[in-house]
Amino acid sequence: MPPAGGGDPGDDREDGSSGRRVLRAQTGRLYRAGENHQNDSAMRSARAFWIAAPGRGEIRDEPLPEPAAGDVVVRALYSGVSRGTEAIVFQGRVPPSEHQRMRAPFQSGDFPAPVKYGYANVGYVEEGPSELVGRHVFALYPHQTAYVVPASAVTVVPDGVPPARAILAANLETAINGLWDGAPRVGDRVTVVGGGTVGCLVAWLAVATRGCRVELVDVNDSRAEIARAFGIHYAAPAAASPDADVVFHASGTPAGLDRALRVAGFEATIVDLSWYGSQPVSLPLGEAFHARRLAIRSSQVGTVAAPQRARWTARRRLALALDLLSDAALDAMISGESAFEELPRVMPRLADAPGDTLCHRIRY
Repeated sequence: MPPAGGGDPGDDREDGSSGRRVLRAQTGRLYRAGENHQNDSAMRSARAFWIAAPGRGEIRDEPLPEPAAGDVVVRALYSGVSRGTEAIVFQGRVPPSEHQRMRAPFQSGDFPAPVKYGYANVGYVEEGPSELVGRHVFALYPHQTAYVVPASAVTVVPDGVPPARAILAANLETAINGLWDGAPRVGDRVTVVGGGTVGCLVAWLAVATRGCRVELVDVNDSRAEIARAFGIHYAAPAAASPDADVVFHASGTPAGLDRALRVAGFEATIVDLSWYGSQPVSLPLGEAFHARRLAIRSSQVGTVAAPQRARWTARRRLALALDLLSDAALDAMISGESAFEELPRVMPRLADAPGDTLCHRIRY
């Protein structure tokens, strides 16, 4: 494992023939651009977590492709389980109409299964352009021990961000996009319904807006501890404050969206960051929804929010998320850790009984 701050995990030197840097990893093996690694089992294969059937996962050995010019070879250090979306995928609840739209950037297989799915992987570059070798990088890659991707598909983790925390980047990017969609203003009363990973990160971002009073609403009273760490107020659903100026809903449940409608003030907007998969959602729109002139707005990270779209790219947004992860308070978002080999046993538990789970970290 490389030292924190992006240092090389071993000796490296410039390969003058190719202009790429080569790296001697901890195994003592020299990896050179253009070298044939067909007999190098440590380098030319990887272990990956696959959803073999809805509700059942397994770890498979699979070959790594030969890196082409402009590729990087990344050795995984950590990945993160995005419990909301990955639970829906693991349980086979992606609606057929969304099979193409919900594909992860480096997904293999098709919904419902077998499929290799995930999008929060942090590792270090073993081979590639000289400016990247030995650096910690984030990639929207599934749970896998090593992988080969174009250099453009990785983002360098800033030196001030520990790799173990950088797995939050994808969820924080979603929260940033949601905050852009809701656009809370100075002094607004902001309510976040749903204290999962995305909801807590939205609340953490919102409290930085001057004068905003932010309340986190969740059925799990252990979220009060997270709220205190972030300097925000916690409330159980029945005790949620009324008349919010902006409501962010991230519980992933119809009951949570119902609560969001009930706490919204006159002409307020409810920004829905939840994804329900194939779950039907019933709402009390025959009550005060029309009289209070409420608006429900969807937010989804696949497209940069409209207020920022003219100037921001997804890559710029991801770089912002990684920069913001320098705050050590965000370590509170990592609620558990497991070894990679345990994933087939861990994923059913995370999907079926969320409990206190926020972001679950996988260690390689």
